[in-house]
Amino acid sequence: MLNQNQTPLLDALKANAARPHAPFYTPGHKQGKGISQPLADLLGTKIFRADLTELADLDNLFAPQGVIQEAQQLAAEAFGASQTWFLVNGSTCGIEAAILATCGTGDKIILPRNVHSSAIAGLILSGAIPIFLNPEYDSVLDIAHSITPNAVESALQQHPNAKAVLTVYPTYYGVCGDLSAIANITHQYNIPLLVDEAHGAHFAFHPELPTPALAAGADLTVQSIHKVLGAMTQASMLHIQSDRIDCDRISKALQLVQSTSPSYLLLASLDAARQQMALHGKMLMSRTLQLANEARTKISQIPGLSVLQILSPPSQGGLGGSSGFLALDETRLTVTVSGLGLTGFEADEILDEKFAVTAEFASLQHLTFIISLGNTTADIKQLVQSLTNLAKEYRRTNLILTNPHWQNVLTTQGHALHFSPREAFFAVSETLPLAQTSDRICAEIVCPYPPGIPVLMPGEVITNPVLNYLQQIQAMGGFISGCNDTSFQTLKVVK
Repeated sequence: MLNQNQTPLLDALKANAARPHAPFYTPGHKQGKGISQPLADLLGTKIFRADLTELADLDNLFAPQGVIQEAQQLAAEAFGASQTWFLVNGSTCGIEAAILATCGTGDKIILPRNVHSSAIAGLILSGAIPIFLNPEYDSVLDIAHSITPNAVESALQQHPNAKAVLTVYPTYYGVCGDLSAIANITHQYNIPLLVDEAHGAHFAFHPELPTPALAAGADLTVQSIHKVLGAMTQASMLHIQSDRIDCDRISKALQLVQSTSPSYLLLASLDAARQQMALHGKMLMSRTLQLANEARTKISQIPGLSVLQILSPPSQGGLGGSSGFLALDETRLTVTVSGLGLTGFEADEILDEKFAVTAEFASLQHLTFIISLGNTTADIKQLVQSLTNLAKEYRRTNLILTNPHWQNVLTTQGHALHFSPREAFFAVSETLPLAQTSDRICAEIVCPYPPGIPVLMPGEVITNPVLNYLQQIQAMGGFISGCNDTSFQTLKVVK
């Protein structure tokens, strides 16, 4: 057992920030002495003293032998891994590296169609061929859940030469599928299970939370420590616990997708967040769950609102015990607002502008809120009161949502892949008005953000239902990202 009280990287950074010396190395602001005054007024000057580069005492992220190595070993033990890598380019680079380390050009990888755009980037970089699975879909709530063990087994029977399976656990809505069963099936083919666990870094620290991906049998998982724990934005970790994955390939892949000038502020925040959870995680998560359950109970009693929960009655696609919805992260609160005659986008704007409450993201029918260790009782009271006021003051008679819904488009439209994502991304392309792109092959990533799940990707055939949906999202206040034309008047297609 390692001493989880230690923070080797944080301590080394603190010592170097305080050491009197004449700096003739990057960054150019020289420990804040050259920083602009407006930035200093906002952040103060102390933080810049710790904005250092790879000095001798601070180790090297790509060949760690000192304090970074020690910090990563402590993290591996705390999160239940055999080896851990710190990430300064977010979980995005971890997902990309996972695909690069397990798949080459032409290799097949099985993954859900509702993956994050980082997985599509991994396909483009690696040249891997995606075998997409449709996740289970709740047509009443218009929410896609997890892929099922049966779907994975069927895909592996049809593609026994696949090099890996990748899944999302939990989804952006906090839904967890039957990861243990998926791991058992995947391992029968002696290939690794890769998990995008960006929103599940807290699972290892409380028994009332869903089973952590590594404990459920995942070979590799990527976690955004900044999303739900106490690290700085962009700070993430990649963990493995398997001999099915070559650690050297992971390290080399990360060198391709991470900055060669890593921020020690981000790295130190990972060290500190790990110590915080190793020492106080259960207490912090108990308090967080208490706040979340209080919010869930009170909001579910507000007329016109409902909350996503594991005990919801089954609908098409399945809820409450199906293998696509086996568990729910209770700290993730999804509120259905369509009963108020409002779209999620409208409700989000009202809450933000009128009541100073900001959700994580909005969709056509829902608002999703992240309740974490940083939230307070006052936050929960403000959230509940704001939703109460929303229901009283802004309720309309009805809400007419024109089909197709987003998740329905995403999971049931077929999305024929004519070229591999890599081939389409690097193909000669042309930019056309939207009206001229139906039945053409998309050459760019197009997704409403957040959550950053592509509705179109390079290599897919563009269809009218998809175009109609994206235009509907934009008209209702959503933001279309990934494509070159952010106004979404044109699209790049393969020429």
